[in-house]
Amino acid sequence: MRLAEVFQRAVGGDGSVGFSAFDGSEAGPRDAAVRIEVRTPEALSYLASAPGELGLARAYVTGHLEIVGDVHEALAHLSDMSLRDLPWGQRVELLSTLGRTRLATRVEVPAQERRLRGLRHSKARDREAIAHHYDVSNTFYEWVLGPSMTYTCAVYPTASSTLEEAQAAKHDLVARKLGLRSGMRLLDVGCGWGGMVMHAAREYGVRALGVTLSRNQAEWAQKAIVEAGLSDLAEVRHLDYRDVRDNGFDAISSIGLTEHIGKAKLPAYFRSLHRKLKPGGRLLNHCITRADNRQRARTGGFIDRYVFPDGELVGPGHIVSLVHDHGFEVRHEENLREHYALTLAAWCRNLDDNWDDAVPEIGLARARVWRLYLAASRLGFERNDIQLHQVLGVKLDGADAHFPLRPTWP
Repeated sequence: MRLAEVFQRAVGGDGSVGFSAFDGSEAGPRDAAVRIEVRTPEALSYLASAPGELGLARAYVTGHLEIVGDVHEALAHLSDMSLRDLPWGQRVELLSTLGRTRLATRVEVPAQERRLRGLRHSKARDREAIAHHYDVSNTFYEWVLGPSMTYTCAVYPTASSTLEEAQAAKHDLVARKLGLRSGMRLLDVGCGWGGMVMHAAREYGVRALGVTLSRNQAEWAQKAIVEAGLSDLAEVRHLDYRDVRDNGFDAISSIGLTEHIGKAKLPAYFRSLHRKLKPGGRLLNHCITRADNRQRARTGGFIDRYVFPDGELVGPGHIVSLVHDHGFEVRHEENLREHYALTLAAWCRNLDDNWDDAVPEIGLARARVWRLYLAASRLGFERNDIQLHQVLGVKLDGADAHFPLRPTWP
């Protein structure tokens, strides 16, 4: 079995992807729009040492494997990189070939992989996890995210809306669901670069406090707040949400933070947010979820090692139950899965457009991590492997929800 065919069988697919290997072998259509180039023996050794997505990712990140053409399209035509569907005879032959390659070729775990120290989801370990992903380069994030600097799912009014229009629509949807009005106090936990904080202050006259574990985000956001002339209303602190001492908020937004909390910590998380609200106050929780409640919470090897260390995703029903069981009355819920696929497609285009600048800014290996991560995440939302849910809860004032008979947002 020649090497291109070995790799083709190892990663599977629908037969439309071309393969070539360093020994001169080829497999699949020669005129394929996307091709996988196995450039060194190390690529096969990575696949042998960590079968599945992690092995493929290691080979790609280190440059021992190249994807020629659109990465999203390539991933869409590959299988889940499993050997389960191969007949036993072919599986044994393939594993034997990979095993010999692994023994003949020593490979190191790439330096970009992150293994955290300490107790999972402790404050210190969470700070380290957040710093790994967010304290990369604000300049890089400006290129990928665009002027809004919003690193969460946008809401597209139409399929032709721009990314900036969609991010503004998302912030405004959150504001309207929370019923924001001038003079209210908003807490935005995991506030990123302050987009929601500034939108609430600028458009609704709300006194908004944002907190983030990323020092880079906090510094960028505070500078942007000053430049926008919003210092009297808006503030972003470099702070763990568990250390916020302020209380009596009229509304709380949690946009893209739940994924970092950890399944075991979620009950305490929602209890703490409930304590910080006034009676009648609302919570909007916006987060990525599994497609159902039966899957394991921890993310796959590639995401956990390279992108979001310690990230955990639970099912939408689990989130709704937790909000309900820890003091809130659930008033509204919706799935924005297709919107996140569109958001990620826009980020992919931004990265490709700025590739020549991004590589010297953050390094080739990390840039390749991002290219693979964004494309794979987009595919996950398109295939309904993951979803994006907004859950709106209210802290009752006795039995009064201070809520209209019908929602006031479209």
